[in-house]
Amino acid sequence: MERIAVIGLGNISIRHRRNLKQLYPMASIYGMSASGRPSTELISDCDVLVTSMEELIRHKVELAIVASPASLHAAHAIPLLTAGIPVLIEKPVATSVADCNAIIDASREHNVPVAVGYCLRYLPSAAILKKILDEQKIGHLHNVMIETGQYLPDWRPSKDYRTSVSARAELGGGVLLELSHEFDYIQWLLGPLKLEHAVLRSSETLGLSVEDTADVLAINASGVIASIHLDFLQRKAHRKCRFIGSEGTLEWDLIQNQVTLISASGAHVIYSDVEWDKNKMYLAMISDFVRLIHGEASLSVNLKDATRTVALIEKIKEFPLIR
Repeated sequence: MERIAVIGLGNISIRHRRNLKQLYPMASIYGMSASGRPSTELISDCDVLVTSMEELIRHKVELAIVASPASLHAAHAIPLLTAGIPVLIEKPVATSVADCNAIIDASREHNVPVAVGYCLRYLPSAAILKKILDEQKIGHLHNVMIETGQYLPDWRPSKDYRTSVSARAELGGGVLLELSHEFDYIQWLLGPLKLEHAVLRSSETLGLSVEDTADVLAINASGVIASIHLDFLQRKAHRKCRFIGSEGTLEWDLIQNQVTLISASGAHVIYSDVEWDKNKMYLAMISDFVRLIHGEASLSVNLKDATRTVALIEKIKEFPLIR
């Protein structure tokens, strides 16, 4: 790789540019703001700053990461795909199924690889958990409970959270899209979910126009009930998932990168690596996408899976927002 682009200048783009420099130290990294406007600030790990998609395409970049607000993903990804440039799109792939389908059409028409950045699948504990579930080590699965929350003002302490992408509906804000990782990994583990019920709330605590809390009840084809709680309110970050089976229970702590098996004889930690560097997820995701580009075996999240996540979120958003 000699020329790689990252679209967007937010926090996640900073990580991607830094990681690209680590993976491909001799490559030129091209940056572009989501709006295309020139930046007056120094952009880290950026060799060339461009101001338009046309300029970016003229530079013949070999790979592009779209890390702009989700509502702009289709507008940024489709011209790149049309130019034959492989694209890794940050999650969620888009804010509507219509935009997802437009990206799918462009990828198919021009036969260009695309993947979506659901990096939690690259946690070592995720692979171990999936293997245990696939092997039915806890017997017949009955229920899954997901709880994820983190206080939104703590996400980016240097910025007013009310002006962030997470708080703005037009940019893809709200817990459903911002924490869509949970809808991705649970359908990766259980298969497609059918929505049964949802409660969406916007509390006085944060004063947002988007949902800051979501409680979702869904079911898969085997009758497994999944209850999913997401919020922007918990003062201490929390990200756990619990699988209840006929022969035991699995607890997955994503923050601690730990899997625990609970049976009649007690609790046994199957895997734990608290010190594991979380940035390795992002490095693995990029390397895996490059393997996909080269036609090699890859675990990259495809557009079909990513669109299924957006479709589920669209259905959830049909429920009224309680204020």
